[in-house]
Amino acid sequence: MKHDVRLAARGGRMIGTVVLAALAASTIAQTAPRRAAPKPAASRAAPSKAAAAQPAPSQQAPSQPNADQANSSQTVQDQSVPDNTGLDIPTNLQIFGKLDPNVRKPTAVVNDTVITGTDVDQRVALVAMANEAKLSPEDRDRLKLQVLRQLIDETLEIQEAKTADVVITPAEMTQSFAGVSKRFNRTPEAMRAYLRESGSSERSLKRQIEGELAWQRYLRKRVEPFVNVGDEEVKSIIDRLQAAKGTDEFNLKEIYLAATPANSQQVYANAKQILQEIQKGAQPFEYFARQFSEASTRAVGGDLGWIRAATLPGPLSEAATSMQVGQVAGPIEVPGGYSILYLTDKRQVLTADPRDAKLSLKQLTLRFPPNTTQAQASTRAQAFAKATQDLRGCGTVEKVAAGIGADVVDNDTVRIRDLPPQLQEIMLKLQVGQSTPPFGSAEQGVRALVLCGRDEAAGGSVPNSEQIQGQLEQQRVNLRAQQKLRDLRRDAIVDYR
Repeated sequence: MKHDVRLAARGGRMIGTVVLAALAASTIAQTAPRRAAPKPAASRAAPSKAAAAQPAPSQQAPSQPNADQANSSQTVQDQSVPDNTGLDIPTNLQIFGKLDPNVRKPTAVVNDTVITGTDVDQRVALVAMANEAKLSPEDRDRLKLQVLRQLIDETLEIQEAKTADVVITPAEMTQSFAGVSKRFNRTPEAMRAYLRESGSSERSLKRQIEGELAWQRYLRKRVEPFVNVGDEEVKSIIDRLQAAKGTDEFNLKEIYLAATPANSQQVYANAKQILQEIQKGAQPFEYFARQFSEASTRAVGGDLGWIRAATLPGPLSEAATSMQVGQVAGPIEVPGGYSILYLTDKRQVLTADPRDAKLSLKQLTLRFPPNTTQAQASTRAQAFAKATQDLRGCGTVEKVAAGIGADVVDNDTVRIRDLPPQLQEIMLKLQVGQSTPPFGSAEQGVRALVLCGRDEAAGGSVPNSEQIQGQLEQQRVNLRAQQKLRDLRRDAIVDYR
């Protein structure tokens, strides 16, 4: 199935460069390396309890064993899954006792640094505020556990940075806090009040800033100097890019839910429920990916980046090539589970994209009086449409607008790809001097865009050696940062209270 994703759900409000890298990604999901492409079932995460607990859907889903049979024993039946962990786990294991992570109080001591329940609550409130999310009690409980893990990682990063004599001064913290406040169109004083109203605090935000700055400087001091990229590697990438010129690429986001033959129906039903929530548009796709996806890309909102169809599993490749920008498709059965795909953009490698053309536009807006009925809105929209059809180029826009009581706004730097998907297709076919059909609503009035000029997109070119080298170096720095954080976790003394 394919459905249009509401434009309002395509992005979330972010705090800023320093803060939101963790808030919108690492805080809502544990830090994990980005997948370049979906992996076979063996490399996916195990199915979650939430996915397995959903009610079974209708006949559309694959069949499964009887529920009584599946739950008749506490011993897991032999699924003939090879042990690739190296941990020597018994094939038929039995769980002795129960473990409920929600019973644990959200307080920990990390190498003598205390994380209190208040720290967790205020960071949860900060995450919700930054993403404009309204959390259900279940989502809040789940997020608390994820935030606690993030706070532990953040504490380890700050502690490790201090061993390298990295110090974030109070002046730097004040300056960064003021920058974040400005991005929220608030003064620092107003930002402090806003944080308190949201259930967070200035201290929580500054702690987030300190963690980001400290870790970045530690990496620049202790990791970046030891990362090297050879000339032959750069040349190899340039050669591959030239060979792929003209090939279609898709910018995709994915929600992956692992499934087994025993719980396939439940997981399928869970995927359909997630899809229905996405269609409502109350939260962006990234929110659901961070909450429910079981792939490592949950840490980056399900972002697969730019990817060619040939590198995707067959079912995902077929879906991607048939989707329109702004559509979501699923549930798609893939090896090991089900996926939901969201196509945010597409292009051709090293080829000029017509949607990169810059437009010179005039926008006409006809606002409706309060309490306008749908019938009245339709009548006025028809009159507005007739007036825009009678336009004779951009030189007559102001005159026509005055005749119907419309406002006019000019913009000479709009890229086609920055417009909503529905308008992109229209603008690609529009000639200079022509107007789009009216669009809008009874509440906000109607609008039309008049094309006054177009600067075509420049032809695609291969990135230069310095750009490719910089990208490779950054990838390797990120990889070593992840490895270092794993080492810090292994060596840490964490006492949960």
